[in-house]
Amino acid sequence: MTESPDETTRTPAATGPAAPDRGTANLWRAGISAVPEDLLRREDLRVLILADNALTRVPPDIARLTRLHTLDLGHNAITSLPPEIGALSGLDRFLYVHDNRLTELPDTLGELRRLAYLNAGENRLTRLPRTLGAMTGLVELRAQHNRLTRLPDGIGELTRLRELWLRGNALTALPDGVAALRELRLLDLRENELAELPDAVCGLPLLRRVDLRANPLRRLPARLTELPALEKLDLRWSGVGEDDEVVRALTARGCVVLT
Repeated sequence: MTESPDETTRTPAATGPAAPDRGTANLWRAGISAVPEDLLRREDLRVLILADNALTRVPPDIARLTRLHTLDLGHNAITSLPPEIGALSGLDRFLYVHDNRLTELPDTLGELRRLAYLNAGENRLTRLPRTLGAMTGLVELRAQHNRLTRLPDGIGELTRLRELWLRGNALTALPDGVAALRELRLLDLRENELAELPDAVCGLPLLRRVDLRANPLRRLPARLTELPALEKLDLRWSGVGEDDEVVRALTARGCVVLT
């Protein structure tokens, strides 16, 4: 698998044929500071792109757009999302709220059970929704560069998740539920406060890439060597070095990056 940098956001256009023009509203870099009211009456909309503007809020009437499958609110100045966002029952592809000023996400996001891609990176989040586990359609979750200190226990319900990006937070531990993420291929934990990696990670049969750079690691679990699909374990600037037995075993497999 080719790793894309976490600064790169997967775009709707990159996932397949563009939606018909009549169902798309693209106001990227349109210089707007509020969502135009006429858009909120376009109940035929399937794709709404409002990225790179000066929006500070999302009106509750967004709930009218029940046919939306993609909503891009990235790169604005939004401080909160309305609970009504959970009423977007058609939202099954992309929800981008990255690079805003969000301190929390509404628990009503848990109602978006078919959503596949959620990017909430580059905000001020101190927690993820308690209802995160209900979002069982997620295949990619990005919450990098926030202020998270823990993950919700329900994260283990995301059994379709393939990529989990958590770089640049303040995580000190991972919940045991991580053991249930058996479709996970990529786990990015760079620049957190992890002193150890839990055994829960060691039973993930498809996990290929684990990034632990810049964590104060004291040890690695012995069972890490049992990961059958592991291709890359990045330990640069962490507390674990080449003298660690697990590191030596994985180095022999060509998996470890230390320098």
